[in-house]
Amino acid sequence: VQLQASGGGLVQAGGSLRLSCAVSGRTVSQYNWGWFRQAPGKEREFVAAIRRSGGHTYYADSVKGRVTISRDNSKNTVYLQMNSLKPEDTAVYYCAASQTVLSGTYDPENYLYWGQGTQVTVSS
Repeated sequence: VQLQASGGGLVQAGGSLRLSCAVSGRTVSQYNWGWFRQAPGKEREFVAAIRRSGGHTYYADSVKGRVTISRDNSKNTVYLQMNSLKPEDTAVYYCAASQTVLSGTYDPENYLYWGQGTQVTVSS
């Protein structure tokens, strides 16, 4: 499975970005999907996830209400729509695929495949 993340960039606080994760080698319907982020000097942290079955979504408290994860089976792509961005959202964002049970959704150790990351920088 290969994941290609894109859509990052420099945006002012309050702005929006849509990250994309193009999937090849498998279909998006075969996996659970997550977005994680890592800021300099910090550990990789969970942002959002969407389950394979039922499409249920889960969000970190820090982004809840501002971020939406979705998938498009016809385009074999996973998205992360981010609105009302804050400087503290600045990080490298990674998409990842898992087959973990629900309780493992928030732990990056449970993800099998990772994209290369895309930089998001939010200026104040």
